[in-house]
Amino acid sequence: MANILEQLADHAAERVAEAKKLISPEEMKEQALLLATQDAQPFRFEKALTGPGISFICEIKQASPSRGQIWQPDSTSGTGDRHQCTFPYREIALEYEAAGAECISVLTEPKWFRGSGLYLSEITKTVRTPCIRKDFTVDPYMIYEAKVLGASAVLLICSLLDQDTVASYIEIADSLGLSALVEAHDAGEIRQAVDAGARMIGVNNRNLKDFTVDVSNSGHLRDLVPDDILFVAESGIRTAQDVQILREIGTDACLVGETLMRAPDKAAMLRELRGLRGPA
Repeated sequence: MANILEQLADHAAERVAEAKKLISPEEMKEQALLLATQDAQPFRFEKALTGPGISFICEIKQASPSRGQIWQPDSTSGTGDRHQCTFPYREIALEYEAAGAECISVLTEPKWFRGSGLYLSEITKTVRTPCIRKDFTVDPYMIYEAKVLGASAVLLICSLLDQDTVASYIEIADSLGLSALVEAHDAGEIRQAVDAGARMIGVNNRNLKDFTVDVSNSGHLRDLVPDDILFVAESGIRTAQDVQILREIGTDACLVGETLMRAPDKAAMLRELRGLRGPA
């Protein structure tokens, strides 16, 4: 039986095949390249993570394979049926931006994460904060599509892609002014990412094959990432203490999803994670 990551990748390939029936690869590439020529701020995503201190990539997602439904409607909304409530992705993005998030991660995987390309497209029209398309990139088409949807970055997962493919996908992203966050989970994948030319490496504390989490994974692998490559810690970050540990090992940014999505006051939670006290 295929593991979760393999199922996600297979479904991504199916989605790409359907998307190509609507917009051909040639047309999608042409649209993306045209937008790249008009882009006055290429590589905004990685530039946003180079400031002092630890930066935050705040994630927008409804659900996950490990946690099921994450977002729940406000109990004051007048209905207890979440299926009758519209996911307020634009409002959440505005909350993150107002709270000072350096970047936003938007899930576009529809089956397990209940994401959508529409969410990304509308969010990038709503906020100025650079956004990454969080999906399971298995085809160059998805990179060109990310540019058309308004993304400033794409995710490349070493568990899905060999080194040559990662390198070629980074080259495509570069041609579009997109940053590429290359995700690794172990020492071998770190070497793969470095050798492929990654400028940003994200260490996922979640094993995407079985979705178990080990927050210490970032610390174990930090020294394998050269200092001239942005180091991003992903998954399982729940407290200011977690963030402080990441800060102490020289983490440039952390990606936080479920902790923020479950927080009634996302600005307050982000301040708490930064180690700040009191009102903004």
